[in-house]
Amino acid sequence: MVRRIVLTMLLLVSALLVTAVAPLGLLIAGREQDSFRMETVMSAQTLALAAQPTRGGHSPRPVLEASFVHARGASDEVWVFNSDARMIARFGGARRENLPVLPGTVAAVLGRGGGIAVSTHGDELRVTLSVDDMIGGRPAGALVLARPTGELSSRLRMLWTWLIGVAAVGLLAAGSAAVMLARWVGRPLSDLDAAAQKLGGGALDTRSPTGHGPPEVRRLALTFNAMAGRLEALVHGHQAMMADVSHQLRTPLAALRLRLDLLTQDADHTTAAELAAAQGEIARLSRLVDGLLAIARAENVVGMPVEVAVDTVIGDRATAWRPVAEERGVELTTACPGPVRASLGDGHLEQILDNLLANALDAVPSGGQVRVSAASTGEGARITVADDGPGMSQVRQEAAFRRFASTSPPGAGLGLAIVHRLVTSNGGSATLSDTPGGGLTVTVDLPGGQPDRPRRAGVATGRDLPLPAGP
Repeated sequence: MVRRIVLTMLLLVSALLVTAVAPLGLLIAGREQDSFRMETVMSAQTLALAAQPTRGGHSPRPVLEASFVHARGASDEVWVFNSDARMIARFGGARRENLPVLPGTVAAVLGRGGGIAVSTHGDELRVTLSVDDMIGGRPAGALVLARPTGELSSRLRMLWTWLIGVAAVGLLAAGSAAVMLARWVGRPLSDLDAAAQKLGGGALDTRSPTGHGPPEVRRLALTFNAMAGRLEALVHGHQAMMADVSHQLRTPLAALRLRLDLLTQDADHTTAAELAAAQGEIARLSRLVDGLLAIARAENVVGMPVEVAVDTVIGDRATAWRPVAEERGVELTTACPGPVRASLGDGHLEQILDNLLANALDAVPSGGQVRVSAASTGEGARITVADDGPGMSQVRQEAAFRRFASTSPPGAGLGLAIVHRLVTSNGGSATLSDTPGGGLTVTVDLPGGQPDRPRRAGVATGRDLPLPAGP
């Protein structure tokens, strides 16, 4: 924006200077030329009066020489001709190369019966006028005054130099003023944009400075801060309520499970079976509460993304989950053709993989397979977790990433919701598809490189978050 403001100001000032300076320069230059021309003509007329023949027939040469000394300019030259257009006197520096041109001009003036002729030859201005006889008033000859235009050209160059210099100084001043104005307006807007980006990334405590810039921008910053404050209060209140409710539910659920265990010991077979079913529902409710706590943690803070070795993390998590897979009779394999790198919050990939592996191992029956693979893409990394379990219908796949969208009776419906939250908060995407031959495939695309701002994400490690059973 600063560049656009500066360019706009410079274009406007340049147009103003061109429309003002150019006509002014042309006007002054025209007046200088007219003044030079008039001064030359007046000097020629003065010399012509001094060159008129006297009544007594005396030569006017002494008077003409004296007049030439007083009326001449620098490097002026005067030629005096008789009525036959023959040169009879010359004053000033000799320019023999110009002599052949003079008789023709003089003859033209004398042929008209007198008058004046002004012409330009090369770098000099020539004024040719008749010298009248004092007795009869008829042309007795002609006088030619040649005055170099170098002085005029020098004055015009100086004039244009000054005008261009003034225009350049004005343009420079306008550019400096435009830069200062653009920074005065643009800096608070840049701060507001940076604050909006941080707020959009999850830093709900971000506020924009309000003490700089135009009043309209300051009011906009105040409005933004008020909006950010209300949003922070709303989100934190929601998260705090979810966390408090989930935490408070854990204690009565644990007490209820303990009471049911005690009742089961003294109950008959039928009653014990009913109590076991109730214990199963309590276990499912406990997993639901733990999942709510996990989501509250995942949405609570802003994490700085770091570069993660995806192949190494996959190997570590597969090693941790392989005993569980062997206990359930499921084959867990990994495939990483080479080093794979991605950029996301510290510990987030562990959380993602733990939830995906927990869901896959719960869904795959004994004798099934779970395959985890990763590969580098042009924009980051792609992780695939494929199983040969019962899979999902298209309708269930579309709803799987929503909270409480459980696809199996013991599931809480929060595992894939946590995965989706962590992946999207780090700028990635997660999709579900059918595994060739049957089953479900989860594809996670993660960005590569170092992002330019924090992303909203959780800070707990994969071992800190509870793992809801079932997708």
